[in-house]
Amino acid sequence: MASQGAKPFASFLLFLNLIMYIIVAVIAGWVVNYGIDETPNAVSGLSLPARLFPIYYPIGNLATGFFVIFSLIAGVVGIATSLTGLRDVLMGNSASLLSAAASSIITWGLTLLAMGLACKEISISWRPPNLRTLEALTIILSGTQLLCTGAINAGAIATANEPYVTGRV
Repeated sequence: MASQGAKPFASFLLFLNLIMYIIVAVIAGWVVNYGIDETPNAVSGLSLPARLFPIYYPIGNLATGFFVIFSLIAGVVGIATSLTGLRDVLMGNSASLLSAAASSIITWGLTLLAMGLACKEISISWRPPNLRTLEALTIILSGTQLLCTGAINAGAIATANEPYVTGRV
């Protein structure tokens, strides 16, 4: 049973990612709410091109809007993937592990997209502490999600290679 060694590691990483994705979704949701609340005050003195966007972020820099939206999407998808992945890994059969592996790869791709925007935001200019926390968590999550994806795929491959036994054993 080679897949039994990957199950505790994958379960731990899925639980860790679940906690971090919840934190990312909460912080990104707060920033979106702050941006919506402060948009009327912030755009009153700006020229016309800045008024075309529905949400103007008075905190951060020009990459903040894209980074926050993609972090929120990655956070929500990551929460769903972590919850279903925990169930699939604990079931342990080949079909459920392959399902968890597929959703984990999709979540990792979204997290990498948010991480790239975080790196762009870091390279532009100074940001407030809550955005720096969101950037750091997104960068850390891209690494832990990669480890989690690898552990789930290793378990899926090991389970697929086990002999299929029917009847009484």
